[in-house]
Amino acid sequence: MRILSIVVLFCVGCAGAPQVKPVLPQPVDGTAITLDTGSAGRVAMFASGPESPTDARPLLLIHSVNAAGSAYEVKPLYEHAKATRPVYAIDLPGFGLSERSDRVYTPRLMTDAVLAAVAEIRKRHQGLSVNALALSLSSEFLARAAFEQPDAFARLALVSPTGFSGRKQRHGAPGSTRGQAWLYSTLSWSVWDDGIYGLLTRPGTIRYFLERTWGSKSIDEGLWAYDVITTQQDGAKFAPLHFVSANLFAADINTLYDGLKMPVWMSHGVRGDFVDYRGKAWYADRPNWAFSQFPTGALPHFEVPREFFAAFDRFLAGEQP
Repeated sequence: MRILSIVVLFCVGCAGAPQVKPVLPQPVDGTAITLDTGSAGRVAMFASGPESPTDARPLLLIHSVNAAGSAYEVKPLYEHAKATRPVYAIDLPGFGLSERSDRVYTPRLMTDAVLAAVAEIRKRHQGLSVNALALSLSSEFLARAAFEQPDAFARLALVSPTGFSGRKQRHGAPGSTRGQAWLYSTLSWSVWDDGIYGLLTRPGTIRYFLERTWGSKSIDEGLWAYDVITTQQDGAKFAPLHFVSANLFAADINTLYDGLKMPVWMSHGVRGDFVDYRGKAWYADRPNWAFSQFPTGALPHFEVPREFFAAFDRFLAGEQP
């Protein structure tokens, strides 16, 4: 099973976990905003953009989900966008500077955090609908948010999204997940607290997994350094536990993708662990979908920023990426 193999791979070459918990800085610059969302708890969001008012539509950036997720993963995009438009980046629940309490992490929880961020952004920008970009699994949370509140979103960009691998579409019951109860029960034993998460988040293991994401040893060293710090924070293990158990993967993801009516740009790389996007064919003939492929790993905005930003900017301008 792929999820279980991730656990095994993540433990290669590991030893005991570090004891010191360094202070976690903001993943990106700008104004820190705390959202008290209720259902999703306390969510950290960061804002930047031109000092003078602009007519540009605000942009929300959403990082991926893994053992070391944080808004640092969208930092190149955030830095690029802030020169021309209001830009916001969030730390999802269980990650970064957001609440990391011991609770059940589900697509509903993550989607509620996205919707709370969008509501706050729209309140700050006279009710304008937002453009939004999400990485990997978070594309599913963004798709669910846009499916539920289409008027709140203008354009969606999905970078290396899940839900496109293999030949089988997933049209499960609304809100259902691919979670494995036996796997969650196994990882919930104290061994997870005492050993496995510490093994997953050793600096060498984080580097190993980033190299698999890049499909290369030429990873971004700033991201690696931030990942090392963010995984050492109190409560950092709880959300990844649900991720590894597949509790955050939607069993109805293709129903959500099918229901998106706004323009959608899907992009991905061709190296590393995440290269199976055969499911693009399911949406190739839809006029609101556009596709781009880059000669990179799963985070093309780090590797070929100029090319990626040019395509992204064309998409936001209503042109072909």
